[in-house]
Amino acid sequence: MNSALYSMTPKEIVGELDKYIIGQDQAKKSVAIALRNRYRRSLLPDEMREEITPKNILMMGPTGVGKTEIARRLAKLMDAPFVKVEATKFTEVGYVGRDVDSMVRDLVEASIRVTKQKSLQEKYNIAEKLAEEKIIAAIIPGKKKNVAQPSSSRGPFDFILGGGIQHQQQAVPPEQKKETPESDIELAREQVRQQLNDGLLEDQFIEIEVNEAPKSSQLDLGNEGMSIAIGNIFGEMMPQKKKRKNVTVTEARKILREQEAQNLLDMDQVTSEALENAEQNGIIFIDEIDKIASGGGYRSGADVSREGVQRDILPIVEGSVINTKYGPVKTDHILFIGAGAFHIAKPTDLIPELQGRFPIRVELENLTKEAFVQILTIPENALLKQHKMLLETEGIKVTFTDEAVDEIATIATLTNEQTENIGARRLHTIMEKLLEDISFNIPDISDEEIIIDAEYVKEKFIDRIHADDIDKFIL
Repeated sequence: MNSALYSMTPKEIVGELDKYIIGQDQAKKSVAIALRNRYRRSLLPDEMREEITPKNILMMGPTGVGKTEIARRLAKLMDAPFVKVEATKFTEVGYVGRDVDSMVRDLVEASIRVTKQKSLQEKYNIAEKLAEEKIIAAIIPGKKKNVAQPSSSRGPFDFILGGGIQHQQQAVPPEQKKETPESDIELAREQVRQQLNDGLLEDQFIEIEVNEAPKSSQLDLGNEGMSIAIGNIFGEMMPQKKKRKNVTVTEARKILREQEAQNLLDMDQVTSEALENAEQNGIIFIDEIDKIASGGGYRSGADVSREGVQRDILPIVEGSVINTKYGPVKTDHILFIGAGAFHIAKPTDLIPELQGRFPIRVELENLTKEAFVQILTIPENALLKQHKMLLETEGIKVTFTDEAVDEIATIATLTNEQTENIGARRLHTIMEKLLEDISFNIPDISDEEIIIDAEYVKEKFIDRIHADDIDKFIL
């Protein structure tokens, strides 16, 4: 369990989310409490821990207000296995498409990845030392190489001669060849080790031996989890192929460290830890859950399987055992977060049993003009910062006045009201349009600093607003 995340109080989790997501305090609060409850549950005795199931969350709100962003930030914030799936990708059993069990299989894959990475991190210190030894051996080859050389020039039947040519070759200089080079090699290696520590050899090219990645020949039988890697069936019997690679010391260090860490890993232990981690700490974020709600009571075309998908999702959310290629996984303690716009269907259009499995309901508000101003300026990955930094790579400094930011927010709000409300995604459209000419003409721009004010913004969008109005009348 990720102690760093689980030792955070709900307020601290919300504080982390606030760095990237503006507003939506209620949704952040619900998510933070759900995560904290995971930690509280882990402190209980085993009998009681089994009884407490997570309280799943249903987020409702128009597109572009931050539902998916909350999920994405959660995934980055925590080392717990996390997977985001689209409900619209699933179909009822019997139809062509992904079956709902695949969301649990995806979670297990995510868990294996997280757990493996964590185990590798623990092995890196030892692996680094082993990698350094291999690099030194590649720069200053040892005695073995010298001994091995005559064997390549031997004839195929020389081994029969017993003490013949081979014996004579070794008989002449036994002492001198053993002792002096041995100490010289050690001395040279110590010097190389010192130079490596001082970072003097980073760009030197060396030849190393690396494991060749097996070519996976997958035979997909058309169903989730039913693909057979033919190469893997015989892979265990075959010795691992090696190949020689010419790389710099810097690259060699990365490749060898990774290789040595992999060799130190106990994959059986990683798998059992990963399954436990997925069962106890996994989070599945089901997006577009409103699209499988059959609103209006009609059933035609794609609607036929919608209710079937809900019925298939139900046992997973309630708690069942799903078979994966790593072993069976119980879904009783996985946290499910459902999200959808619910502008056509309502939460009550979901089948009652599924509604009951999402006891916490959170409504996300529409974004106001003030929220747009904050989205543009406050978050650590704020849109203005992104565009400024992109242009700075080519030596152009762009400055936005407060009035310009206000004007961008106003245009975003008006466009969302007049046309389709796509929330904060509207800002991406506006920013791209606004900086289009500057980006295009960059090599010819002589000014090192460009100031974008409210007039510049209005001038850019005056034609566009008229065009939109005319489009309305044409349609």
